[in-house]
Amino acid sequence: MSDNLELFREDRPAEPRVWTVRQVNRAVRLLLEQTLPQLWVTGEVANFRRQRSGHCYFTLRDSAAQLRCVMFRREAARLPTDPEEGMTLRLFGGLTLYEARGGYQFVVSRLEAEEAGGIWKLAFDRLRRKLAAEGLTDPARKRELPEFPRAVGVVTSPDGAALRDIVAVTRRRAPWLHLLVCGTRVQGRGAAAEIGAAIGAVAARGVDLVIVARGGGSLEDLWEFNEEAVARAVAGCPVPVVSGVGHETDVTICDLVADLRAATPSAAAEAVAPDRSALTSRLDGLRQRLARGLGAQARARRWRVQRAGEKLVGGVRRVAGGREDRLAAAAAAMHALSPVATLARGYAVPLDARGRLLRARRDFTPARRFGLRVVDGSVRCIVAKENGR
Repeated sequence: MSDNLELFREDRPAEPRVWTVRQVNRAVRLLLEQTLPQLWVTGEVANFRRQRSGHCYFTLRDSAAQLRCVMFRREAARLPTDPEEGMTLRLFGGLTLYEARGGYQFVVSRLEAEEAGGIWKLAFDRLRRKLAAEGLTDPARKRELPEFPRAVGVVTSPDGAALRDIVAVTRRRAPWLHLLVCGTRVQGRGAAAEIGAAIGAVAARGVDLVIVARGGGSLEDLWEFNEEAVARAVAGCPVPVVSGVGHETDVTICDLVADLRAATPSAAAEAVAPDRSALTSRLDGLRQRLARGLGAQARARRWRVQRAGEKLVGGVRRVAGGREDRLAAAAAAMHALSPVATLARGYAVPLDARGRLLRARRDFTPARRFGLRVVDGSVRCIVAKENGR
């Protein structure tokens, strides 16, 4: 009897299960997430929107279908820029269902552009065009580096190889050069703001110039030096800036805005530190040039002094000769007017005992003694008595 009853119960149809909408959507979500692995998918981007929350929503489409996509804030923050409408993207992520609306979507954990350089090149070109329009990459605004700096600021990682290279080069080339290091992160979220702040801080310490440096790496590793915060800090630095970021083939926005772009951190140090041996050779050359110049000046001056002396002697002789001629003429004139000259012509001059000239007849009284001056001496005379006196 009981066996028949169990048989009867097995033959009866089971009661149907009634699902709620939420249960259906959850089951579908779990089915999608647990059945389909994460995958790469490609297509053109449309309607890319970045919300205030930081989440990004867009559509990926091809010629026959479209797929709704979401990139949450944490992953979206790593994007250097938003993709352009119609850009071909390659996305990695997984499918899920948004239970509240019943629509499935692709949750993106990684976004790449298929064009050469990808989304990173797009961001680079966008910022380069913006800065070029403001004149910040214009070669005409770049400043000359001081030839003999005394203090150099260095903005880099305190633990990186770039700093060790800079120290080694400056010690070898210019051991007297003072390095003021402002350590900072050079990679990772928020590093660009730290680099910009470090540039301003070290420049305010009175250095002659600033080196911004980092070792090599991928484009994403170097991306902080392509950020606008770094470019603005370099452009606004009150002293010249040398950019030594990455390897020779790497070019960053920091390189384009800096006053000098060096291929590597070591090359940046070589650009700012004068070579001790070259400087010594240069000083020797200057010393030799100075000695030759002074010798030439001394010979030229000696020659000029000699000529001036000869001219002076000639002038003195001419002056003396002229004066001698004039003196002779004056002597001749005086001689012509001299009483001695008159005496030489046969004249005699009567003088009394006191040497006074006897001029008139009345001066010759009888028996008066006087001297008669002739050309070769004096003759004593006495006035004779006149007839009848």
